[in-house]
Amino acid sequence: MIGANKKKKVSEFATPYTVGNALTKGGATVKLSALVMGLANMAHKQIIKGLIFLAIEIAYIAYMVSAGAYYISMLPSLGWRKQEEVFNEQKQIYEYVAGDQSVLLLLYGVITIAITVLFIYMWCENLKSGYKAECLSKAGKEINSFGKDVKDLFDKNLHKTLMFLPLMGIFIFTVLPLLFMIPMAFTNYSVKGDHLVLFDWTGFASFGQVLGLGGKLGKIFWRVLGWTICWAVFATFLCNFLGLILAIVINRKETHCKAFWRTCFVISIAVPQFVSLLVMRQMFQPQGAVNNLLLEWGWIDNPLPFWTNTMWARVSVILINCWVGIPYTMLQVTGVLQNVPSELYEAAKIDGANAAQIFFKITLPYIMFIMGPYIITQFTGNINNFNVIYLLSAGKPTPVGDSAGKTDLLVTWLYKLTIDNQEYNIGAVIGILTFVVLSIVALVTYRNTKSYKDEEGFM
Repeated sequence: MIGANKKKKVSEFATPYTVGNALTKGGATVKLSALVMGLANMAHKQIIKGLIFLAIEIAYIAYMVSAGAYYISMLPSLGWRKQEEVFNEQKQIYEYVAGDQSVLLLLYGVITIAITVLFIYMWCENLKSGYKAECLSKAGKEINSFGKDVKDLFDKNLHKTLMFLPLMGIFIFTVLPLLFMIPMAFTNYSVKGDHLVLFDWTGFASFGQVLGLGGKLGKIFWRVLGWTICWAVFATFLCNFLGLILAIVINRKETHCKAFWRTCFVISIAVPQFVSLLVMRQMFQPQGAVNNLLLEWGWIDNPLPFWTNTMWARVSVILINCWVGIPYTMLQVTGVLQNVPSELYEAAKIDGANAAQIFFKITLPYIMFIMGPYIITQFTGNINNFNVIYLLSAGKPTPVGDSAGKTDLLVTWLYKLTIDNQEYNIGAVIGILTFVVLSIVALVTYRNTKSYKDEEGFM
């Protein structure tokens, strides 16, 4: 039965207008469209559409001839010409002749590959469009004009129009930088060895440096990774657990002035997070307000090392993160609690369930069902929580000679490696490892949540 349903769904979305059918069953004009894009459309009176396909082909060929082919050819070597000083006989002066810049060659090479992939997609669309026009013409059916196609983009194909800009934004600002970062990890693009202008492919050498336990860089990586996981677990658990308790306490029937209490806790959200973090950073300095108050009250004899001692710094950033994170969880849990079906509580009370049983059998499962995906998102967000760590402790305290501090996360260490130390290849490796691990953990965890397995639960 399941197999039949799958076949039915596939048949509903199957289309005869494929590239394979166009090349094997299409007429002469359709097959020639593989060489001259838009020819089949123009042959069936879709002149404007055909000219657009043709213009795309001409633009691509012109780009490849003028620059694209050069960038692709330079990818294997990433350049070799150094900047030279040449004597100009006519001007009787020495002039600098620019050499190759490997980073630009890599960037433009990646962009050229992306443009080529987009062109292949448009080439396929050209064949499918031409074959569709030919089939409709043979069947005696109406062929859409260019105006009708444009009108459909705001009618039955509105979803394509609405998704175009978001997808282009994702491609330009997320996919392209990622595609540029990945090959960088396989080079020696770093200030070490003077490889900032010209660098070479080095295979998995950078991965070996990061993942190896024998070298200093490998030891730092595993230390930072361990702290990053500890930070993410504690930050996620405490914010959700304390936010849950707070929401339940405020939401009780016995609690008066609920709006007042919620407002008090939400005030921290009203202040921009970076402002709160910078203020907290100053308050916990050796000469800050917290130490001064404790000294005046006689509770301590010397300032507490909030940012200079490893354990104090780690505990401080976790607790301060609770200050800015708990109100968000409290608000979300409050919304969930107010939407728990009252019939569930009434049925439980009739069956003789006590308050603890109602909480663990009804309230908590309902909250986890709704908030499961949010908790996973929050955990992955805490892995990459740059603001809290960098604005509070800046990753310090930092051992002498190390590139990462004791409170650095992978993301803050990556920032220091690239911006401060100019070790771009190592930064790219860390970025790739973080992306791969987070993607796998998030997908596997989400697929095992009840929210995914039982979408109609509690309905």
